[in-house]
Amino acid sequence: MKLLLDTHIWIWSKTAATKLPAKFRKVLSDPDNEFCLSPVSVWEFYTLLRKGRIDSPSIPAPIWVEMATANMTEAYLTHAIAQTSCQLKLPQSDPADRFIAATAAEHDLTLLTVDKELLAGAALNHQYKVMKPR
Repeated sequence: MKLLLDTHIWIWSKTAATKLPAKFRKVLSDPDNEFCLSPVSVWEFYTLLRKGRIDSPSIPAPIWVEMATANMTEAYLTHAIAQTSCQLKLPQSDPADRFIAATAAEHDLTLLTVDKELLAGAALNHQYKVMKPR
């Protein structure tokens, strides 16, 4: 299965796996799955770090990102993703969430998230798929 990790799922998978739903831990440990990450998630990581909303890694952040994205496919941003991000009906206007949802839609990836707005948006739009945490 080709999966797109939402930012918090990606960070938790590397720093606090116990925060992940058991279903996601199982999926993330399956070597047959392909894991993708949007560059927006890397941007969000640095933004959260700068704002002090996540702890600094014990190694320099660029090295941590390099290690944390190893074995992941980069889900490239495209003009189509930018366009889709503006067309999605989401309960909130967070641009990062819009880009991540649009990336899942345009690359035909299943989004792993526990974000209630993104889960609700998938039901509203039918343009992107999500894996429900339960």
